[in-house]
Amino acid sequence: GALVHHLGREAESHGFAARLIQRLKALHSQAPLTAVVANASGCGTQLKDYGFMLRGDAHLAADAAWAAALARDVTEVLEGCLPAREPGLPLPVVAYHSACSLQHGQKLDALPQRLLTEAGFTVRTPVEGHLCCGSAGTYNILQPQLARQLRERKLANLARTQAQVIASGNAGCTAQLRAGGTTVPVVHTVELLDWACGGPRPW
Repeated sequence: GALVHHLGREAESHGFAARLIQRLKALHSQAPLTAVVANASGCGTQLKDYGFMLRGDAHLAADAAWAAALARDVTEVLEGCLPAREPGLPLPVVAYHSACSLQHGQKLDALPQRLLTEAGFTVRTPVEGHLCCGSAGTYNILQPQLARQLRERKLANLARTQAQVIASGNAGCTAQLRAGGTTVPVVHTVELLDWACGGPRPW
């Protein structure tokens, strides 16, 4: 329900949330859930906000709070349990783009960068790392000119790091940066962690 939530379509957003909560409760009845993992930080932020979103719904408030408490970004799940890195693998310099939904919404800015560093990557943070890339849910559709300006500014700052690959934890950011014409690969943080631990190179 994140995208329709961004558009102010509250009833539709709550409907998506209610259906997902119902499915999670059904799964939980079969085997207790310990986490609901999101690999797109915009979705994860929405999940973590369910308890607040639905606090006034007499039928859903308790279950919404339960679901929100289970929500985890994928990097939170990987913390402390990554396998050993592939020996001798030459790893590139990574520019880390911290998605707004991850650094501002979930307050998870340092963790993904630390995981990349522990996996053997040299991680560089661009200046103005707190600024949006212009994706912002549906902002790039509703305000394309301003979104392009933000993307150009973000890509210029990323280019100044002279990194060989850009990592981000949100699908919207990845698509937005790729659409800007950069020749530097833009991949998900987890794809790089997988590669460092023996998986395929992600580009």
